Amino acid sequence: MTTSPQKHSVFERERAEAPGPMLTHTAARALAVLRIATGAVFLWAFLDKTFGFGFATPSARAWINGGSPTRGFLSNVEVGPAWLQTFFHDIAGTGWADWLFMGGLAGIGVALILGIGMRLAAVAATIMMGMMWLAEFPLDRTTAEGTPSGSTNPVVDYHVIYALSAIVLALAYAGQTWGLGRWWARLPFVQRHRWLI
Repeated sequence: MTTSPQKHSVFERERAEAPGPMLTHTAARALAVLRIATGAVFLWAFLDKTFGFGFATPSARAWINGGSPTRGFLSNVEVGPAWLQTFFHDIAGTGWADWLFMGGLAGIGVALILGIGMRLAAVAATIMMGMMWLAEFPLDRTTAEGTPSGSTNPVVDYHVIYALSAIVLALAYAGQTWGLGRWWARLPFVQRHRWLI
């Protein structure tokens, strides 16, 4: 009596033939650099809007001087469906929008730089970048007034890249290299609430 070789599904073969962890030390360091640089983008935006260093935000419009971090950008939304423009115009400069935006910038920036709370930072960055993508609505070639919108790509722009970067960094545990990710993951509270990793 002969036995025929066992047949495996495609998924079982892929799983059995998977090469295992492929993250080299060099790749882990490259992801750490990407993590810190991406965090610095978010944290710098928070600091500049808070203190008005004169780059994107002049001192007179700084948050600490009574300026609104959302008013200038959202009140000038001129692309996308009319209902979306109205929505952004209505929330521009509101206290809750300012606090959510600034808290998001600071939280995402600090989490990425320190390498802690990477999953939460990835979710927050994705939501924030999605909202900003909608506000700039790169699908439109012209503004509501008919002038060129300046969109360079109708789908993938820097908002999408930042969101994807945050997601990849969280999935790759990039906070464990040159960050506090390992220490953070060992905390009893984080052990009980794994979504905080």
